[in-house]
Order: sequence, then C-alpha cells, then structure tokens
Amino acid sequence: MTPHSTREEAGLSNNRHADHPQPSVVPAADLDLAAVRAFVTVTDERYFSEAAAALGISQQAVSKRVAKLESDLGVRLLSRTRVGAELTQDGRAFLNHARALVALADQAFEILRNRRRSLRVDVLDTRLAAIDVIRAFHRTTADAEIDIITSNGLRSARTALANGSVDAAFARAAGPLGDDLVSTPAYLEQVHLLVGRDHPLAGLPQVETGRLAGMTVWMPGNADGSEWADYWDLFGAEFGVRIDASGPDFGWEYYVEEIGSGERTGLVGEWCRLPSHMRTVQIPVVDPAPMYPCSLLRQRQNHHPVLTQLARFVEDRFHPFDPGRQWLPIADRAAYIGTDT
Repeated sequence: MTPHSTREEAGLSNNRHADHPQPSVVPAADLDLAAVRAFVTVTDERYFSEAAAALGISQQAVSKRVAKLESDLGVRLLSRTRVGAELTQDGRAFLNHARALVALADQAFEILRNRRRSLRVDVLDTRLAAIDVIRAFHRTTADAEIDIITSNGLRSARTALANGSVDAAFARAAGPLGDDLVSTPAYLEQVHLLVGRDHPLAGLPQVETGRLAGMTVWMPGNADGSEWADYWDLFGAEFGVRIDASGPDFGWEYYVEEIGSGERTGLVGEWCRLPSHMRTVQIPVVDPAPMYPCSLLRQRQNHHPVLTQLARFVEDRFHPFDPGRQWLPIADRAAYIGTDT
C-alpha cells in the first residue's frame, strides 16, 4: 500500500463520517447524576408527575433532566403512553447501569456524611447495662461523638435502624431478624432478686433459682409485646415464678421504694443502676444463674466508621453463654454461645 492510497482511504473514511454523522456520546464520568436519578425515578414511579413529587422538584424539571440525559446519550430512553412512561429498548439496556450509578453516588455521600456526624445509639433506658458498654467504648475512642437515644426496645429499634434514625441498638434479639440486620452478642447480665431488708431471703449471699418457685415477682414495666416481657414470661414458666406486670409503672424510684417497703419482690439485672434505697437488698440468683441477653444490632449497609469500631469492641468483650451454670430461654441460646450471628 502506497502513501497515496493510504491518504485516499483516509479521505473516503472521512467522507463517510461527514455524510452520516455519529451521535456524540458523553463519557460516563460527565453524565449528569441528577438527570440519571430523574430517569430512574420516572422508571420506578411510571409517571413524570409522581417522579417529580418523589424528587421534590417540578414535573417540568424532571422532563428537562430526562431530555438532557437522552440528548447526552444520543438515544431515546422513555416513551410516554396512557399508562405512564415506558422504557424503550435502549432504556431497558441502560436502567441497571443507571441504578448502579445512583446507588454508588448515594453510598459515597453516606460514607462522607457518616464521617462528619455522631454515632446514634438506641438504648432502652440509660440506667441499664448497655450504657456501661457504651461508656467503656467511648473511653477507648475519646474523639468519637456518640448520641444516646432511648426508645421502646426492639419494637421501635427495627424501624429506627431501617430508616437510619439510629445507627445501632442494644436489645434482646431472640429469633430471626431478617437479612438487613446484623446482630452481635453484647453481654449476658446475671439476674438479681430485689427484696426489702425484712424479707426472709434478705440475709442470703445468693439464692438458688429453685427457691423462687411459687413466688410472685412484681415487674410493672413489662410492656405487652416487648422482648423483655417475653423473657420474663419464659423465665416464669421455666421456674414456676408468677410475673405480676400490673401497674402503676411510675419509674425506677417508685419501683425501688415499693420493694423497700416490704410489700413486693422484684427481679433486676446485676448492672442496673438502681436509685439508692437503704431498705432494699440485691441478691444474685444462681444454680442456674438466669442471664438476660443483649445484642448490638445494626444495619448491614451502615458504614459509619465508629459503628465498625463499636461492633468490634462489643465482640471482643463478650463472654459466651455457659450452659453448665447459666440459664437462657431456648430461643436465645444458639446466638449467645457463639461470638457473632
């Protein structure tokens, strides 16, 4: 091939491009993410008006963004019909890639946002043992900012974790939680009997679980449907203890005062920060020692950097269930024998 023929072929090739111009394609890095998001939202909502409401912008703005994206790509992505927007063949081919672009951008934003905000941790009560775990963790990472949120336990924590209003929750988590939640056993807290100083058992250094049979234990905070009420019901059925959940529930001070008066008997966790009362006595329950289980729950897709540290801290501190000397409901045992579920 001579230089002359090469130039001729090059000229012919250029002429073909001149006669049939090719659409200019914007590199993926230059795609307008807002336009891609508008396209995905229209696809999900089917109507431009619904997409506009979901995005919080006008319908005209949605139309302009989709039109710009189609112009940038040089293809038609959507066609309007009486039943809403329909994907074209090119639209179907592009949709999965569009979703991936939006998801990646959202994930990147979330990671950066999480690095700038406090870790939000849900606990049932600030007097319970979970607070001690959080305080111990904070001492190892003093620069971490942590916000404590109190709630209704697992009943509200599931929703709060799902919508991102909290990053982690401490709760008893017996049974399946679903694929989106990760559960790491946090601690097993020994149960103590709480009695007044005049109670027949008040002078004992510990009390065997079998001696509680036939006793009525007052626990007005056992809310119907809660994971802790379920635990105490299972405990009562196992050892012949009647759980009295009747009210009123006026808080810890009232509860301890009623126990101290000698009128009632209670059960509490070993590490619960009870209000001081000179007329009450806490006695460890043993043989077997009933243990109240608590786990750290978090969303699998939550990448807050402090959350990862907290989960590792909790896992390292956990002491597994000892079936030879401790008691747990059957539903809890598998999760708390291991170190992670």
